[in-house]
Amino acid sequence: MERKPNVILINCDDMGYGDLGCYGSKVNHTPTIDKLAEEGVRFTSFYAASPVCSPSRASLMTGCFPTRVDITRVLFPGEPYGLNPAEYTMPQMFHDAGYATMIVGKWHCGDQPESLPCRFGFDDYYGLPYSNDMGMQQRKDKNFPQMPPLPLVSGDEVIEQQPDQESLTERYVEQCIRFMRKNKDTPFFLYFAQMHVHLPLYAAHHFVTSSENGDFGACMASVDWSVAALVAELKRLGLYEDTMVIFTSDNGSRGDHGASNAPLRGTKFTVWEGGMRVPFIVHWKGHVKEGAVVENMASNIDLLPTFASILGMPLQGGPIDGVDVSELLLGEDEPVRKEMLYYRDKNLAAYRAGRWKLHRTLEGKPNPALYDLETDIGEAHDLYQEKPEIAAELEARAREFSGRLGDECGGISGSEIRPCLCVPDPKPLTEYDENHPYIVALYDKSDAG
Repeated sequence: MERKPNVILINCDDMGYGDLGCYGSKVNHTPTIDKLAEEGVRFTSFYAASPVCSPSRASLMTGCFPTRVDITRVLFPGEPYGLNPAEYTMPQMFHDAGYATMIVGKWHCGDQPESLPCRFGFDDYYGLPYSNDMGMQQRKDKNFPQMPPLPLVSGDEVIEQQPDQESLTERYVEQCIRFMRKNKDTPFFLYFAQMHVHLPLYAAHHFVTSSENGDFGACMASVDWSVAALVAELKRLGLYEDTMVIFTSDNGSRGDHGASNAPLRGTKFTVWEGGMRVPFIVHWKGHVKEGAVVENMASNIDLLPTFASILGMPLQGGPIDGVDVSELLLGEDEPVRKEMLYYRDKNLAAYRAGRWKLHRTLEGKPNPALYDLETDIGEAHDLYQEKPEIAAELEARAREFSGRLGDECGGISGSEIRPCLCVPDPKPLTEYDENHPYIVALYDKSDAG
């Protein structure tokens, strides 16, 4: 019987469209990732489902746009909200297919016991439950609330507080390799959710001293090293050709500290292309078309139904928004995803169909604009006045989605929204204790975001 493919899904944090060498960067050195693209499939029109992390990650796990699963903004430590355990998730699908499953890194879909990763089909967890700036650190903005000590979690247990972030990537890789070795004889799903390149930027000293792009370039080099370590271990275990390696990001970059979304307009937090169009690379030796570049649309919400299709697994639970794009993953270039919704918070701020993208709101207020993304990837030339019939057609279609998935700006609640988890009496995973022997009492970098 043919072995089911192992799957390693690497999801970076705030890595922009222009931050990898294979997407045009001249200052960040990413030879391992570039080689994966050279030997695999590289997408040029792949979208995260949100321009911020919690909604994007909830969408990745469930195959749904953020509003459908009611995770529409960034979650903070100790909040009552999280992904609802009733949702059918990607790790649960792999688990049902007989896979060993693990997440290493950032979860950020809720930090209450009911919403930690092992409630959703992961056999094990090791990492930070939310962003690496949500710990005790110096703050430029004195109005920004001070966070509880940053927890490092194993399974459901906090094993360390305020870990040294400069060494965290190496510790993550160690956990990944332990998992791969333990499960070398059975199919496995490894979700490696990097902390890089979210602020604050901490990387090992040797990456910092050799970087041509400051701390950002050092963190990018750290990411590339981590991929190289996993690839080397796959080869050592004889699993390289049996493993699908996917590399992407949860949203676009901030566009500062050395980050880039070039040639796209906008940044993280926005529904310009730079906020949601992200790198996406698929490497599966002997299965995908080597060196293929796919220009057709796809999204992180498409991965759940795509993996289910590859494994021949049924999808359980309620309706989802993802579509099977396995043909695109395998190197074909026929359009499957016809349209894309751009949600910011609970607002359907933009809508794309084919080459056309309609912006509906800006910062929560009506501000229509129309762009032809085939000729204007940088969204520089507004055609709203020149193409009113196309704008009207896209607006009508967007309103249909609003009726199902909501649009706060339009005063539409949405008929198909499923509630997120909301627990009574929520508590943060950690509390400051003046007698605790913190390794890092206060992170010295003040950057957050």
